[in-house]
Amino acid sequence: MSTVTRPHGSRSAAAPTAAPPATAPPAGAASPAIPQRRPGLDWRIRFGVLSLVWGFSFLLIKVGTHGYAPLQVTLGRLLFGTAVLAVTLVVKRERLPRGARTWGHLMVAAFLLNALPFSLFAFSELTIPSTLAGICNATTPLWGMALSLVALSEDRPTRRRVAGLGIGFIGVLTVLGAWQGFSGLDFAGTAMALVASLSYAIGWIYVRRTLAGSGHSNLSLTGAQLLLATLQLTVVTPVFTTLPTHLAVIPLLAIAALGVLGTGLAFLIQYGLVAEVGPTTAQMVTYFVPVIATAAGVAALGESLSWSTPVGAVIVLAGAALTQPRARIRT
Repeated sequence: MSTVTRPHGSRSAAAPTAAPPATAPPAGAASPAIPQRRPGLDWRIRFGVLSLVWGFSFLLIKVGTHGYAPLQVTLGRLLFGTAVLAVTLVVKRERLPRGARTWGHLMVAAFLLNALPFSLFAFSELTIPSTLAGICNATTPLWGMALSLVALSEDRPTRRRVAGLGIGFIGVLTVLGAWQGFSGLDFAGTAMALVASLSYAIGWIYVRRTLAGSGHSNLSLTGAQLLLATLQLTVVTPVFTTLPTHLAVIPLLAIAALGVLGTGLAFLIQYGLVAEVGPTTAQMVTYFVPVIATAAGVAALGESLSWSTPVGAVIVLAGAALTQPRARIRT
């Protein structure tokens, strides 16, 4: 998933998420405002669909790793997601961006916003529950806020945002059970999930600094970005994995759903939301993803849930919400 999640900002910058998710942050760059036809489906319904799709992405990743190596899961996800964007580009008659410099920046964005975090989440779920991975994904706004204070001159610290960062940190410690000495926690898996969320935040800031105002549409930029991420995994995956000895149907279907829905379709829905209600409101999907990911992991996969996980998740989300500018919803 792309989860994508999106750190705060005043520009309409698309980023893949998390799933990502949010998330993903889906990734692209700010483009000039272009009058668009108002979609027939209410934005609140599309917001709910996006939350569900990215929330279930962590479950789909877990199921995919039951039959395939993490890099194979990521490659499959990118292949299916890129196919959706390619079809959309053809239907809308849009072209991929031009210029070596633009493609160079997109290569970096593809690594930071797709190839690296997607792979890290897949690896992390070999040893940690999908519920924990989904909650780690919710730390992206916290990473983004902390980094943007250094990297983006237009972002200024306020008491509210600094307090949000501190509260979010307390929430992370609660989820991880710090008072118990992190007993029973798989450090490597959790660290990979947190680094994946950090990668989203770094990638989003990189996109804002290098591709904002490029003149290309978000769809064009993201189609190229997913294509580059797919090529990156196509090169890496055969080196570190071997072909599976048999076809695992259920995991393969999970990977297909992860790519088509959690990457391709989710990006398209998010772009529509950004155009209609603005990036600040659209990125609020971040706060629903861990709730859905937790419910899906417990209900469908039978993952255990201690009291500290939901309590810590609520604290994380409260902190993340405080770091964001107040949304102005256009109806």
